[in-house]
Amino acid sequence: MSSQPETTEASGPVVISIDAMGGDRGPAAVIAGIAQSAKKNSEIRFILHGDAAELKRLAAKRLYARHLDGRCEYRDAAEVVSMDDKPSQVMRRGQNTSMWSALESVRNREATVAVSCGNTGALMALSMVRLRKIPGVNRPAIAVLWPSRNTQGFNIMLDVGADVRADAEDLLQYAMMGVSYARNGLALSRPRVGLLNVGTEEHKGRAELRSAHELIEGAAESAHYEFVGFVEGGDIPGDRCDVIVTDGFTGNVALKTGEGTASLIGQRLKEAFAYSPLSRFASLLAFTSLRRLQKRIDPRRVNGGVFLGLNGTVVKSHGSADATGVSAAVKLAFHLAQQGFSDKLAARVASAAEQAQDAIGAQDQEEDAPKEGTHS
Repeated sequence: MSSQPETTEASGPVVISIDAMGGDRGPAAVIAGIAQSAKKNSEIRFILHGDAAELKRLAAKRLYARHLDGRCEYRDAAEVVSMDDKPSQVMRRGQNTSMWSALESVRNREATVAVSCGNTGALMALSMVRLRKIPGVNRPAIAVLWPSRNTQGFNIMLDVGADVRADAEDLLQYAMMGVSYARNGLALSRPRVGLLNVGTEEHKGRAELRSAHELIEGAAESAHYEFVGFVEGGDIPGDRCDVIVTDGFTGNVALKTGEGTASLIGQRLKEAFAYSPLSRFASLLAFTSLRRLQKRIDPRRVNGGVFLGLNGTVVKSHGSADATGVSAAVKLAFHLAQQGFSDKLAARVASAAEQAQDAIGAQDQEEDAPKEGTHS
């Protein structure tokens, strides 16, 4: 069985739907971020959701107006989803929020991708209800780009928090969705996939991980990816694979640990170079190299977790994102929209569902077959 062909890339201007009120820094950071993106990219357009009067006032500032004038449409939404709101509350009473409105634009095909800095749990819950899951997807996943030693500079890891549970079939779907993301987001024709575990030996790990190992390995040839087997935590930023597959609990812990470690390294470097006059002088000599390192480990520049498995693409920006972070999330959203990522992902998920059923059927036949030396 061969994998399904993926659709062609989109052309012309790309419209992105922006939840302009979500996030810790408010709409000012969002407007500053989209203005940065608009300055660099003439093919991008925006639908902004939130307090329309406030958004128009911010966009009209001289610093932003020349980049945003004529490229923004405004949708008034009186309410905002706070970081403390429970997803269940937002599901019941969130119709007038900027987050709900932003997703509606994608649902109605007015925009290709939605971007929000808001409450992750509420955004995932609303996305599942308003956009619906792609047929064949049991659990959507959140995928992030992780700085790595690979030539492309990043690895993809999923799931990092959409759902703490995942069985073997879910992990196969994550692998397929990660492969599609790697092809369209990182331009890798034959991505290498690793399954995160406590060791690389095939007998290690929970039963569902060992079952997932068989499913992912069995689908590799027909889906045109390379399966490297089990990988460990040290391989997440390494060069052994391009896509790391795991459940949402493990992935989220790894993500937050990585962000905290990057912050700690930055803080310790500042302290070390400020320790004495000689170290401060050394920091001046190493300024260019330090700036380069800062950019490489700065989470703002790879900001944006992609919700995979939905009928529409959603990019979740970090809640505390500043203008640089918002611009990075918009850049990612534009690239995926231009590649026609949502349609390609749906085709790959359908292929994964077929392959999972074939693999499960083959396992059942093997278990039911009479053993050598026995009589039926």
